[in-house]
Amino acid sequence: MSETLRVSMVQMTSHNTYAQNVKTLRAAAQKASDEDAEMLALPEAAGLMDRDKEHARAQITTEDADPYIAGCREVAAKHSIWVHSGSSPVKSHDGRYLNHTVLIAPTGEIVARYDKVHLFDVFLEGRKATGESARYAPGNEAVVVDSPFGPLGLSICYDLRFPHLYREYALAGSTVLFIPSAFTVPTGRAHWEILLRARAIENGAYVIAAAQVGKHADGRVTWGHSIIISPWGEVIADLGGDAEGQVTVDLPLVAVTSARQQIPNLRNARDYSFRHIKPDEIHNVTQ
Repeated sequence: MSETLRVSMVQMTSHNTYAQNVKTLRAAAQKASDEDAEMLALPEAAGLMDRDKEHARAQITTEDADPYIAGCREVAAKHSIWVHSGSSPVKSHDGRYLNHTVLIAPTGEIVARYDKVHLFDVFLEGRKATGESARYAPGNEAVVVDSPFGPLGLSICYDLRFPHLYREYALAGSTVLFIPSAFTVPTGRAHWEILLRARAIENGAYVIAAAQVGKHADGRVTWGHSIIISPWGEVIADLGGDAEGQVTVDLPLVAVTSARQQIPNLRNARDYSFRHIKPDEIHNVTQ
């Protein structure tokens, strides 16, 4: 396994057409290559962000025909770099879409695929209900992929709120947890950093969370603050909440082993039974 991972993380304000996003991808890949990065990490909806149903339906296609995924494969091969695509919507079997990520080797080959398992169906005060499942079908498979940098755990955005997913990834040896996102401003302000740091700390793994930022062509507004966090919970990079950007950093992979040796909670976990004491079991209660 490599001793370090030199990763270039991208923060985007994705457009509602593929062409503009592929243009951003190519520029980001060139910058990553110029900075000798080994991996390019992109945000959720990097391929397309379009909440106009008819406009989106006219564009979204299958993985093998997706212009953004094709662009990811092209730049991976051109620059001999690993590419984590973030995500792009693709057609599912039931007429909805899949929020779909791919990991691409420096040859341009797709070596892993992941479809977002947990969909963003929430009810924020003062806002319309967000029902991602109306347009997207859920994935049903967690994915860890072996790489020269150790096993990598794949996830997308709202998956962040389901810690058992990342615990399974850590138990499978994952050194890096990818959490590409497009967080809303209210949830980003309240929960983004603390949840990401918790996932890094409790699993002793790096977290790479490339994110969307700002006002998008489809009217959406996203939180930004693309962030990389160490296995000890330290913020290594934060691209802020104002504009697109890119940062390249070295991640010493020995930090994963160090964190897990110092706090061996992955080994210390124990099986236990569960008991819920009901009112009719409680005696001598003082009124």
